[in-house]
Amino acid sequence: MRERIKVEAERFAENLDRSRPFDGGQLEVWGRELLEQMELPEKFLGFAAVLIGNFFWKRQFVAVPFERRMLLLPHCLKHAEGCPAEYDEFGLDCDKCGACSIADYKVRAEQLGYKVLVAEGSPVVLKIIVSGHVDGILGVACLNVLEKAIDKVLIAGVPSYAIPLHSGDCKNTSLDESWVWDVLEKYEPLPEPVTSSYLPLIRESNRLFEKDFQRLLPPVRSKGPEVSGGPLAKTEEIAYDWLSRGGKRFRPFITLAAYDAMTGGENLKAVDRNGDGLGLPDSVCRVAMAIEAFHKASLVHDDIQDDDLFRYGRETLHRRYDPGMAINVGDYLIGIGYQLVHSARQEAGAEVTCDVIDRMATAHIRLCDGQGAEMAWHEQDVESITPLEALQIYALKTAPAFEAALYAGMRMAGDVSPYAEMIPAFSRHLGVGFQVLNDLKDWQGDANNKLVAGQDLLAGRPTVMLALAFQAADDAQREQLRNAMADEGLDDDARQARLKRLMSDCGVFEQAEALVDKARVRAESLADEIDVEPLRRLLYFLVDTVLTPEDEAATPVPTPEDVLLSLPVAQ
Repeated sequence: MRERIKVEAERFAENLDRSRPFDGGQLEVWGRELLEQMELPEKFLGFAAVLIGNFFWKRQFVAVPFERRMLLLPHCLKHAEGCPAEYDEFGLDCDKCGACSIADYKVRAEQLGYKVLVAEGSPVVLKIIVSGHVDGILGVACLNVLEKAIDKVLIAGVPSYAIPLHSGDCKNTSLDESWVWDVLEKYEPLPEPVTSSYLPLIRESNRLFEKDFQRLLPPVRSKGPEVSGGPLAKTEEIAYDWLSRGGKRFRPFITLAAYDAMTGGENLKAVDRNGDGLGLPDSVCRVAMAIEAFHKASLVHDDIQDDDLFRYGRETLHRRYDPGMAINVGDYLIGIGYQLVHSARQEAGAEVTCDVIDRMATAHIRLCDGQGAEMAWHEQDVESITPLEALQIYALKTAPAFEAALYAGMRMAGDVSPYAEMIPAFSRHLGVGFQVLNDLKDWQGDANNKLVAGQDLLAGRPTVMLALAFQAADDAQREQLRNAMADEGLDDDARQARLKRLMSDCGVFEQAEALVDKARVRAESLADEIDVEPLRRLLYFLVDTVLTPEDEAATPVPTPEDVLLSLPVAQ
């Protein structure tokens, strides 16, 4: 049956349009069409979808040079008893011992030039892909992992070929070995990529803060070893470290992608084989870096105001140093942001630069309005805020950064007057939906940021979750909510469990998900009206990546420190 579905999936994929990636919804439609043609039941849908995805990408995967590929193998292929290998930061450190098939694939793949990992969910996978060392993935995993990873693979846009294991027992499992050998040793070059992808621009946004950082933003006070570590260099060193490390770098990506969309979208099929980047103008790159500088400054101040413990998996700056130093670093980053925009004046022109500065200043003011409103509500009765007021605060706190990033990239490319109403409206829906999703994520914990599930609600911050809970609760539930919020005799875990149960009883999670769906529909309706195809496509991409729940797709811009995108074997 597996072989039969594989043959039919390959035949089905021959007629698919490969000019652009498909989404999970489209893949499901194709899977159902294939099952209908084969007269097979629904239970085969996931398997059929994975194989259709394989044959969508296969021709492009085998066109990737061996040294630009990665082979990902799951640890469950090893023999559970007596395996001598140890795990390190790169996964299973496997030598050829003859005890299992892992070494057979690993040795041959390494001979060909592959990067090989024996692991599941290893963050180093993301580091290798985003840094530009890998252009194709050959992955092995159990079917349930592959099904869940499909949307994430689509977002990445990396040609991928997945081999489903025979079972999901995670111990001494097996696979169709001929399927691996069918592509492992095959190389058939293509003159250029067939399917466009945002991966080149994702990589470029990371490149700004890794390879190009000191060229685009050269240090002034910490540029020599004789001053490094001294008092005069202290602020610059902390600020540069904070700016260059950690974070999704999503906002600078928006700026680069918006500029690219308004100049023809040529970089969606770019191939940077020599590591020199895409050649975008330095003025655009510096404006993109300015967006990140403003964002990072706001996070420093926000962490102080909320007394958050962690950011990007590290202690927040005010805890690592002290609040005074953190405030100063945040202010310093604001200055760097405006300096970076001003540096674009000679290339972009004074009028364009002034327009970008004005939009960023407006975003800064609105952000402060939203943060100030949140702190003001924090001093009042926790049940006094309404859902509408919480959403208004969200619009002020989150949407301006998206708006500034989108506007800046488009304005650097030319006139944006036809989009004067669309940009803020689209950004508002995107920002509000993003923040509601962040509230939902807060109840799952976040290994890279807050680490404590339900921390915002436990602290009594005016989240829409809290407002929805009090709005939907009856008198008895309202009293229980007050008691749970105020009961200092309970530890955080107990309070969190009680609050989560109450919110579930009040239907809060479903209401929050409905708000996200509404934001998605409204943002997509604005994208539908755009005539410029590359811009319309970018807006859809932003909606799909920003407003997709964490367990369905990953955050769009992976970084070495933030595991934002799972691949075929990673979950």
